[in-house]
Amino acid sequence: VQLQASGGGLVQAGDSLRLSCAVSGLTFSDYTVGWFRQAPGKEREFVASFRWRGVNPNYANSVKGRFIISRDNIEKSVFLQMNSLKLEDTAIYYCAADWRGYGSDDKSEYEYWGQGTLVTVSS
Repeated sequence: VQLQASGGGLVQAGDSLRLSCAVSGLTFSDYTVGWFRQAPGKEREFVASFRWRGVNPNYANSVKGRFIISRDNIEKSVFLQMNSLKLEDTAIYYCAADWRGYGSDDKSEYEYWGQGTLVTVSS
């Protein structure tokens, strides 16, 4: 199983960025997918999730209204559109997969993880 995150980079506050995560080695449509992030010196935290079944994504309050998670079951990919980026969004972003999960914000629920992509927001 592989989850390959990409799309990170250095942007200015207020800019947008789109992260991608290509998934292979599992039946993608059976997996809830999520994005988490970890800032320096902090715990890994939930950002957003998209259930394997259903249409209502789940977002952390800190990103609600700014970030949009989406998935493409044909391309076996999950995306995170990040708008109106803030300094505090700076972190390594990880994609994760949870077999038929409920879109939990608990990182321990997710079985598979990508390697992370760094997002740096400058002023």
